Amino acid sequence: MKTIKWGIIGCGDVTEVKSGPGFQKAINSELVAVMRRNGELAKDYAQRHNVAKWYDDAEKLINDPEVDAVYIATPPVFHKEYTLKCALAGKPVYVEKPMAMSYEEAEEMVEACKNKGVPLFTAYYRRRLPAFLKVKELVESGAIGEVRFVKVTLYKPPTEEEMNAEALPWRVVPEISGGGIFLDLASHTIDVLEFILGPIKDAMGHASNQAGLYSAEDMVSANFYFESGAHGIGAWCFSAFEAYDRNEIIGTKGKIIFSTFGLEPVELANSQGTVLFPINNPQHVHQPLIQTIVNELNGEGKCPSTGESGSRVNLIMDKILGRIK
Repeated sequence: MKTIKWGIIGCGDVTEVKSGPGFQKAINSELVAVMRRNGELAKDYAQRHNVAKWYDDAEKLINDPEVDAVYIATPPVFHKEYTLKCALAGKPVYVEKPMAMSYEEAEEMVEACKNKGVPLFTAYYRRRLPAFLKVKELVESGAIGEVRFVKVTLYKPPTEEEMNAEALPWRVVPEISGGGIFLDLASHTIDVLEFILGPIKDAMGHASNQAGLYSAEDMVSANFYFESGAHGIGAWCFSAFEAYDRNEIIGTKGKIIFSTFGLEPVELANSQGTVLFPINNPQHVHQPLIQTIVNELNGEGKCPSTGESGSRVNLIMDKILGRIK
């Protein structure tokens, strides 16, 4: 099979361990170029990770004839712009999550890539991690019977950076991120639930700013229901006293408990008792999903996280935030 040669736009923190090395370690995959607006930082990354080329201009990387596919690892404000440029260049795209600033932008990205015949993938890498594959396996095997109800709870205290009004992190600046931390974190959980349980048919919610640390929402609550008939509720608070992360899937014969971001074992409770399934993540958590992209680009199998599935997450979040009725 062909070696897919990758370029990264935005070689920041997420690419140091979580994603970047995965492009080197996946089979039939190679990272050949990186870009960052600060050229010295791009050069430093390239030297430390043994990458042949570095750029401070995204268009030069996109149009590099040695780059076969592009990973966009910038804040969401740039996702649409760079995706459309990759589509024009005929380069497959792997874009970070949330996929876009809004559902409208996400759909523009999907349409642009479709019109140019360019594959589009989104970085919801949990679709290939052991914990979520185990939860999906348990649900599909009937271990908890028919799914009736889902409960999502995530809360955490604000970080020091989020309390510094003079230098807020981009994730809480709507002009850069599209909203607040809800978009960054809840997007993973919503995507995982659709992966495990199928499409969410509709959603609604309430969002507010309770702590006043920044302009974006810091408290979101939601009701949603699935095409299967199962119902769900969710609460995400980012100004609480401690960190807590728990998802429950309740069925007619038992329940499954797991976290989105923690490393706790997956817990199955039914009439036969309680069973814990310890989970170990790979060192580079993007690598299993990257492998499915490389395989698909080589005509072997399909990546489970597409532009269409990523766009659905933006749709559901926009409905919860009241942006779409």
